[in-house]
This record gives sequence, structure tokens and C-alpha cells, in this order.
Amino acid sequence: MTVIAVIGVLAVLGFAGARFWPGSPFAARSAARSRVMPQPVATGQLPESAPRTAASKLAPLPVKATEIRISHSGWYSWALLDTRTGELFGPSDRTALSTTASLIKSWIGADFLRRAAEQGVRPSTEETELVETMIRDSDNEAAEELHAANGRDESIRRLISMCGLHDSLVAPDGGWSGTMLSPADITRLGACIADGRAAGPTWTDYLLDQLRAVRDEGDFGIRKAFPEDQQKTIATKNGWVDREEEQEYHVSCMAIGAGWVVGVMARYEIEKGPAYGAEICRLVGSELRRAAGG
Repeated sequence: MTVIAVIGVLAVLGFAGARFWPGSPFAARSAARSRVMPQPVATGQLPESAPRTAASKLAPLPVKATEIRISHSGWYSWALLDTRTGELFGPSDRTALSTTASLIKSWIGADFLRRAAEQGVRPSTEETELVETMIRDSDNEAAEELHAANGRDESIRRLISMCGLHDSLVAPDGGWSGTMLSPADITRLGACIADGRAAGPTWTDYLLDQLRAVRDEGDFGIRKAFPEDQQKTIATKNGWVDREEEQEYHVSCMAIGAGWVVGVMARYEIEKGPAYGAEICRLVGSELRRAAGG
């Protein structure tokens, strides 16, 4: 018995005014003007059920909040969540919303797998292959099929409720790509995946393995700031989309490590392409590692 009965591959692969970039994000970064982000502050908490431990009793994380200075144009912001203590760090605009694009596929997979387990159904081989190609290869057609099976906008509303997101909005057309998250909410999503709420006890380890196996054009950003031997221990999902209506490129990045989640979002001139935002994500990761002594 399968979870998806009969679902055609949908033709619409995004939302109005957006096209997905099919190539690599690793082209050279353009020169940009300088901007100083506000000093990070701690705020916010995980849900009351989350375990709390005094920070003084814990080993240092490989990332640490700091003032980040990156030469850039457009806008970017970031957030760092210590999932052991619930402390959330970042600049004052870490609650600003931007387009998630493919980053939201991490939730689509989690929602599909958890709901199947709740219904006592094991996804078919074909369905798990859809999840794997959606996560590892960022396949849009797989995302459309699974998002439809999840109920489209109903799935994003479950995300906001289950994972305790504070800022996020469902896309006007109910599609996945136009879902609006903030850097702070990206970290809450990552924590929700890491602690098992998102995918449930049966599928959490499997989903994290898929996120660690992200490859090719989707493998960029925060975890690239870490030594190569550490990168595959970090779960990641990134999004990239050119918004022709606004003449902007939007990039979003999520990295999930042991005890921490980092989220970064960027918007800038469309002609700079995805590599520009990918480098912003990497540089934020580098600054957070440097502050921690890495």
C-alpha cells in the first residue's frame, strides 16, 4: 500500500515571477560594497518541551555568535540556535522574511515520512526514492509530487505549528518554493528536524542522513566553511531562485550540527546569480567558526 495514490507530476515548478537556476553555484563572487551587521544578541527559546542545560556545563560548540562583517550588496541576515540551551543569536533583522525555495524540501520530506508513519503505512520504494532525489539532488518534480501529497499549504501550516515558527508565511499560491521563512525560523526548522518532531521517531535518522548526503549544485554554503572531513557530518539544505519580478536573486541556507543550527538568507541583484549568495552563506559560517576558535 502506498501513501501517494495517483498524483501527476505538476507542471508548475515555482511561483509567479520565479525561475529555478539549473547550474552550479560556485562561480566567482562579484565585488560589493561593505555593510556591518548589528551586534548579535540572544533571544527566543525552543518549545517548553525542549531539554534545557546551563551553558556553563556544556562543551563549546564549533560555532559562536559574533559581529559579522561581509563585503556585499543587497541584504543578508543570519541566526544561530544552540539547540542544547534554546539560546538564539543573530542580528536584529534575523526575523526578516525571505524566499526559502529548495530549503523547504527538508520539511516536505519530513512531513511526508512522519504522516506515513502516523497512518501505519510504510512508503513504497518509489516514494522513498522521491524523498531521496528531492533532498540529495534538489529535484523539483519530486518536491511537487510530495508537496501535493502533503496537502500543499496545509503542510506549511503544520510546519509553522509543529516546529514553533514565529515569523513564517505560507506562499499565496500554496506552493513550496514561495514559502517565506526568516533566518531565525530556519534555525527552528533545523532544530525540529534534529530533535525528531518533524519526521518522527521512525524516520528522523533517515532524513538526517539524506540531508548529510546533499550533493552537486545544492552542496554549498554554511558547511563549506568547515574542514572537508567534517562537512559530511553536517546536515544541510539550501535554496536558490531568481525572482524576475523583483529583479532579485534569493538564496537561503541551513546547516544542522551536533547541538547547533545556523540559518542564512540573502537577497541581491539578479545578475549576480546564485554563487554570490552561496558565498555569503559560506562566509557567515566562516565567521561563526572563527569566533569559536576554528
